[in-house]
Formats: sequence, C-alpha cells, structure tokens
Amino acid sequence: MTATVAGGETTGRSRLAARSDLIGLAGLLIAGTLLVLIGVGVVSGAAAVGLLVLLLGTIVGLVVVAVAGGPEARRKLAPYGLLKPGMLWLALFYLAPVFTLLRTSLSTLPSRFAVEPVFDWNFDNYRTAFTEFTEQFRRGFGYAAIATLLCIAIGYPLAYVIAFRGGRYRNFLLGLVVIPFFTSFLIRTIAWRSLLSDNGPVASAVDTLHLTGLFEALHLMQDGRIIDTASAVIGGLTYNFVPFMVLPIYVSLEKINLSLVDASKDLYSGSIRAFWKVVVPLSLPGVFAGTLLTFIPAAGDFINADYLGGPNNTMIGNSIEDQFLVENNLPVAAAMSFVLMAIITVLVLIYTKFMGTEDLT
Repeated sequence: MTATVAGGETTGRSRLAARSDLIGLAGLLIAGTLLVLIGVGVVSGAAAVGLLVLLLGTIVGLVVVAVAGGPEARRKLAPYGLLKPGMLWLALFYLAPVFTLLRTSLSTLPSRFAVEPVFDWNFDNYRTAFTEFTEQFRRGFGYAAIATLLCIAIGYPLAYVIAFRGGRYRNFLLGLVVIPFFTSFLIRTIAWRSLLSDNGPVASAVDTLHLTGLFEALHLMQDGRIIDTASAVIGGLTYNFVPFMVLPIYVSLEKINLSLVDASKDLYSGSIRAFWKVVVPLSLPGVFAGTLLTFIPAAGDFINADYLGGPNNTMIGNSIEDQFLVENNLPVAAAMSFVLMAIITVLVLIYTKFMGTEDLT
C-alpha cells in the first residue's frame, strides 16, 4: 500500500516536471496579461480586485508547482522565474501605456475642454497626424539622421584614439566623455544657446574672421544669425548625443585583438587598408548600437528645437508636446506618438537587416 502511494506521488511529480515548461510559459503570459488589464484601467472596482487576486493566485500556483514537481520542475521553471520580474515590469510600465496610447489615438474628444476622450474607433486622428504634420515628421527624422552621421564622424575617431592611443590616460579620456552627463540635459542645451546667441563667442568669432558669407552660403547661418536656425538644432542634437556614440564604439574597438592588424600588415596590407578591412568590420557592432542610441531619442527630441530653433525648425516632438499640453488634443497627440513609434520601429528593422546584425558577434 505504501509502495503504491509512493509510486503515485512519483508519477504525479514526473507529470508536473514534464509539463513545467508549458506551465511556466502559461503562467508568465497570464500574469503579464492580467497586469496589462489592471494597468490600462479597463476594469475597475471589484473586477480589478478580482484580477489582482487572480494574478497573485497565478504566482502562488507556479510556486506550488515548483515545490510539488521536485528538482526537475524547479530546473525547468527557473528561467521563467527569472524572467517574471522583468516581464511584469515591462507589462505594467510599457505594454499598458502603449495600449492606453493606442486606445486614446482611436478616440474622440467631445470638446476642447473635455477631460476624457471617448473611444469610438476614430481612425481620422491618424489621417490628421499624417497630413497636417508631414513637415514636422520630415524635419524630425532629417535632423536626427544628420545629427547621427555627425556623431559617427566625431565619435568614431575619438573612440579610436582613446582605445588605441589612450594608454594610461584611457580612463581619464573616457571620464571627459562622460562628464557632460553629470549636468542636466536642459542646462546643457541652454548653455549651447548662450554659445550660439547673437552676442555669443561663436557668432562673434565668425564675424571677426569675416566668415559670415561662407556660413550663410553653407546654410549654417541665416541673416547673420546662428541661433534659431536648423544648424543650431542639429548642432545641439549632436552635442547632446555624441557620448552615446562614443562609448559603444569604444567598447567594440577595445575588444579588437591588435595582432589581427599586425597580421594584415604582414600580408602586405597598408595601414589604411588594414583599418578598413580589419578594424572597421570588427567595430560595426558598436557603430550599430551607437546609431540606435543616438537616432531614436534624437528623432523624438523637442528640447533642442525649443531652445535653439525658431518657428520654422519645429520637430515632431514639439508638435506632440503642443498637442498634449497646449491644444489638449489628446487623441491626435496619441496618434502622432504612435505613428512616430511605428516609423522608428520600421526604420530600425530595415537598418538591422541592412547591417546584418546576425553576423555582428
């Protein structure tokens, strides 16, 4: 009798262990879904409390399965247990806001003074976002792309010098790159405005050197002014985001084995050819990461255009801010935000495919 009971327990434990992968995945998905439903406010009152109880019950159930299923079940459930905190965090603070944004973008505001938009599948908000703010989208992505290219042009040589020529001063030079992060993004932008103002040192130096005509021919100045121009906005974006380009490229360059460069030279490659054939391909992961870290926030930035640009230099981030905080047009603002995210996602996927990141190890 005792042997039969023991055998039954062993069989039940084996079944739990065999299904632990499926149970762990199901528990993770159920917990994430429940947290999103709670976070977006689809349910309220007693229903929300019920979902919260169900969420806690799911977590407790997974713990029970881990205990009852024995070591094999715990081994299979361990990855899901490690994933759960991050998954629940993303569900509550990313998926729930995105779902709320999507719902708002398909809603209608009854009046300018209404607080809550009414959800009615209003796709006209997306038409408004595409037709009325096309120039802001174009300007935002154009400025971000130019700033990203400038960051590569400035950041790659700087990272190269630090990685291969920095020597014992390498950490000190990296510290100089990171120091701007110790100051607020807003304060750095205001300081940049002071430098580029009509009476600032940059404009004064250009005027003293009689380079105003050249700068205007290159569209770096307009009517003798640098501030309130596209070049000022792009310059601010480049200045604020160049550290995000330098650090990933530096990490990639630091990992390169210099004996590979020496070997290429032994095979009759010159220094320039060795650089393009060895160093550049091995540093592409850093360029890829730096490009994403620079382009994505720059495309949605509005601080630089606010403080460094004029009325003709507004980016899509400024228009979204204006629709949210000034016009109180939440549905259109949400549609613009969703379109911005969608376009950035498509561009990143295309860039990833172009870079061939499956080979960037």
